[in-house]
Amino acid sequence: MTNRTASDQLIVALDVPTVLEAAGIVENLGEAVSFYKIGYQLAFCGGLQLADELVRAGKRVFLDMKLLDIDNTVAKGVEAIARTGVSMLTIHAYPKAMRAAVEAASGSGLCLLGVTVLTSMDDPDLAEAGYGDDAATLVHKRARQAREAGMGGIVCSAAEAAAVRAVVGPDLAVVTPGIRPAGAAAGDQKRIVTPGDAITAGASHLVVGRPIVAAPDRAAAALAILDEMEAAD
Repeated sequence: MTNRTASDQLIVALDVPTVLEAAGIVENLGEAVSFYKIGYQLAFCGGLQLADELVRAGKRVFLDMKLLDIDNTVAKGVEAIARTGVSMLTIHAYPKAMRAAVEAASGSGLCLLGVTVLTSMDDPDLAEAGYGDDAATLVHKRARQAREAGMGGIVCSAAEAAAVRAVVGPDLAVVTPGIRPAGAAAGDQKRIVTPGDAITAGASHLVVGRPIVAAPDRAAAALAILDEMEAAD
């Protein structure tokens, strides 16, 4: 994960309901942003075609699908996604699923990311879901399992980035959603960190959605975040 620039590290989340709106965001951001995330909301209404268009236009795409299924199904899904040319794909960090995904992605340029604990979940949420570990313990465990499985990186809250970096070492990606510039609304994120603090903590990539997408001037908002990231790097 060496020789990165802030523009390589900032991933703008296209969490919007239509491809038309997503394309407008990409157009607004122009050359300021080169990396975009496409998740469920957009993927199921034409976002996979948009991903292909972005790749052909020289942009990078993080496909946030959080795959989890039997080994063969995960493997076949990863093989198909690897052929699209997207840069990153999320897998829920269950050891069997990760091992199947790594084998399927072998030889491709696809970076597989293990999802540790969703940033919308805190300790009471995990207890309600039946987990015996608190968020920090579970993130640590899944980061270790992702490293052992041969994954390209992990997704975690930036609040856990320093601890995760210590587990996975310097080379794996540490991708952190839940990023909010100082003074921005938290929304539905419960474990949030500013862009500068996330970089300082060891994050390699920051996923930013509403602070850019909902800004009156999207390009200016993105550039301000990039400036904060560069100052912290």
